[in-house]
Amino acid sequence: MTPTVEIRRVSEHAGQEVTLQGWLYNLRESGKLLFPLFRDGTGIMQGVVVKSAIPPEIFARVRGLTQESSLRVTGKVRADQRAPGGYELDVSNVEVLQLIPADAPYPITPKEHGIEYLMDHRHLWLRSTRQRAILGVRHEIIKAVRDFFDDRGFTLVDTPIFTPAACEGTTTLFEVNYFDDKAYLTQSGQLYNEAAAMAVGKTYSFGPTFRAEKSKTRRHLTEFWMVEPEVAFAHLEDTMALGEELVAFVMARVLEKRRQELTTLERKIENLEKIRPPFPRLSYDEAVKILQGKGSEIQWGGDFGGTDETLLSENSEKPILVHRYPSQIKAFYMAPDPARPEVALCVDMLAPEGYGEIIGGGERLADLALLEQRLREHGLPRQAFEWYLDLRRYGTVPHAGFGMGIERVVAWICGLEHVRETIPFPRMLNRLTP
Repeated sequence: MTPTVEIRRVSEHAGQEVTLQGWLYNLRESGKLLFPLFRDGTGIMQGVVVKSAIPPEIFARVRGLTQESSLRVTGKVRADQRAPGGYELDVSNVEVLQLIPADAPYPITPKEHGIEYLMDHRHLWLRSTRQRAILGVRHEIIKAVRDFFDDRGFTLVDTPIFTPAACEGTTTLFEVNYFDDKAYLTQSGQLYNEAAAMAVGKTYSFGPTFRAEKSKTRRHLTEFWMVEPEVAFAHLEDTMALGEELVAFVMARVLEKRRQELTTLERKIENLEKIRPPFPRLSYDEAVKILQGKGSEIQWGGDFGGTDETLLSENSEKPILVHRYPSQIKAFYMAPDPARPEVALCVDMLAPEGYGEIIGGGERLADLALLEQRLREHGLPRQAFEWYLDLRRYGTVPHAGFGMGIERVVAWICGLEHVRETIPFPRMLNRLTP
């Protein structure tokens, strides 16, 4: 029996006859030779069809193939350094599973298409070489994140998608009907992670989060994925170090496993190779002075916009850790600095090259009375947070953590202009399909 193999493993079968299962990527003709390109999701391989070497009906069958027709192809693997991947397939037979009619061709052709057209056909656009490279890098980032925490004794805890109240502010909540009540799509798993940390010491959640933010910037999605670690008996410095180690680990893994994809994306790999600890650190106070010196109108007490984040990181080869923002612009659960209560023990990590915030976190409020006060100040419903207050009534300890947005990390590592390409089916302010 001829073995069925993936294109990525054809090097193990040089000189052997194999069967590939996939789709026609492209077809080039030169006299009595045909050069079909096949793809199977693991790679692209060139076939060679010699008219005199195969029955005429098979030659005609290959010649009549259309883009993205689905196939089973049999042939002998031959090493050829000029070919994509270093190997060619001397085709002896092609079984057509579906031939796409020439009068109703595949919608995405090699010509230029507008971004809205491509987004409307996202379900097909994913098949392109560039999009498959992005998916491969995304997969590697997610696997590296899990390996990082699993190997360091963290316990994965799945947190709810439906929540009874806000976590990151009431203005960006998606409200949904919940039987005879109302609920919200989660903005973060952090509050539940705090409960889990008191049970297992070190925990992380990894899942989708939702923000009803009416923003059209290149950095925003309404649905995105976050990894959120939480550690008991930890302080701000601990979580800053953890974030630094995580980002360096993820970068090293992608460089080790996905250089081919980065090359496909024309990413400047030398920029990524510089991402090693330690990362530069700035206080919010220092950051404001730097921004004002660069012409920003930011004043102390204001939050940074995308332009501010770009200005801060544009001359840095590594991510920057900006810490101790004003308490008034941070979430209710953020612990104040004992030495300066007007600032919070928090940190944002800004990626270089203008990619903005990829991590946000800090030390949590462990004091019951102050947390109750913060709930009142933010106008949050006490009843919905009674369980959260219990964490401060029964065995409260210093604890800290952060959230890292996967899509922004993918955009940075892949060198993408917009986060819409970082997730298979993006949800944005004006897009809910496909």
